[in-house]
Amino acid sequence: MRPLNAFMKIFVAGICGTFMAGLAVLAREAGHAVRGCDANVYPPMSEQLASAGIEVLQGYDPAHLWPRPDLVVIGNALSRGNPLVEEVLEAGLAYTSGPEWLWDHVLCDRHVLAVSGTHGKTTTSSMLARILDVAGLDPGFLIGGVPADFGVSARLGRGKHFVIEADEYDTAFFDKRSKFVHYRPRTLLINNIEYDHADIFPDLEAIERQFHHLVRTVPSGGCIVYPSADAVVERVLARGCWSRKRSFAVGNADASASARDLAPGGAAFTLCDSGREAKVKWSHTGVHNVANAVAATVAALDVGAGLDVAAEALSGFAGVKRRMELVGIRNGIAVFDDFAHHPTAIATTLEGVRASGGIGRVIAVIEPRSNTMRLGAHRTRLPECVGAADRVLWFQPPGMDWDMEAVAAQSRVASAVHTSVEGIIQSLVADCVSGDRIVVMSNGGFQGIHRRLLDALEQRS
Repeated sequence: MRPLNAFMKIFVAGICGTFMAGLAVLAREAGHAVRGCDANVYPPMSEQLASAGIEVLQGYDPAHLWPRPDLVVIGNALSRGNPLVEEVLEAGLAYTSGPEWLWDHVLCDRHVLAVSGTHGKTTTSSMLARILDVAGLDPGFLIGGVPADFGVSARLGRGKHFVIEADEYDTAFFDKRSKFVHYRPRTLLINNIEYDHADIFPDLEAIERQFHHLVRTVPSGGCIVYPSADAVVERVLARGCWSRKRSFAVGNADASASARDLAPGGAAFTLCDSGREAKVKWSHTGVHNVANAVAATVAALDVGAGLDVAAEALSGFAGVKRRMELVGIRNGIAVFDDFAHHPTAIATTLEGVRASGGIGRVIAVIEPRSNTMRLGAHRTRLPECVGAADRVLWFQPPGMDWDMEAVAAQSRVASAVHTSVEGIIQSLVADCVSGDRIVVMSNGGFQGIHRRLLDALEQRS
């Protein structure tokens, strides 16, 4: 790996985003002095930054930039008009984007394995990093969540391989390209492609164009791993592909590698590749997780990991914080935290919970927090995506200009809309019984609902 730049004082603006927090950890590990600020500070990234000894300041006060840093790394959540951004520009401070800094200082001479797609990036990246680690390759990684196997979302690693969760969202206020075009992967994994990020993409075709820009960056000696039955991904590759391709599937589909012999809920399966087989038995559920596992395996095999090693690593895979993470059990009622914020992700998560068995109800609590959700781009799909639940509580956040009541009315599942977190908690405490599983879904902190709910359930007489 090329030596990093000489010691620098780096200020990270928007430091609590999953990507930017990981970047800050990498910079700190490399020996730089790192501090930053954000408007929303909540776990798990706030905890990770504190553990790394990185100071996090609240808000975007220009005074945060004193003493002056050598470089400001600006997250894509900050725009013109933000007081800290205006101070950076007015004072003539050196600044860059997170993806650009990452390429220049970390990725430039690594074998980059980029995990992209609308769904499953964090889990698949975590699986891939674990497989490479068990294979003894000591990979670096930057993942948009905290894999339980590592306890951190990012590390430099000593090996030549670097796993990165590759997001199609834009780079910065001054660079509207997708973040992932900066990473120049040698191994590219595309999990799936659906319409998302309605705040920056007008339609699916615009997203496909960005994915093809990513495909164009993979060298001819590199490899693109993709699902065999995804028409949108096939359409992107049909625009032009100059690299080797390996497909994956769940079931007996025609693909380079697949998972077969699935146990109920996906609790066990057989990895199959080029006539070889290896069995996986793990604690996770859902066909979507099995697909993630096969995808990670194919990418790992392409850089020299063995199939048996992949099966061993997956069998011990501990999961990712905020991806169906069990937060606690009170009076027999289990509370899970999940990051799902797209109708497809909500549906597959709830289907996985349902398939895992259990005698109690599956109760979903959903906050439509993402920009795409708040704009209402997926509202017509929301009633159908909760079909695997027994009951749904929808949160109507302040400032959202469309009404969740219509979604609740159209759902075949018993639904209710609440305008306060306290109202949701009161409803759950009054109704839930031992054996019920509550799945809280949001890509934000959701006003600390998880712990507040557990406390309220514990106090219930």
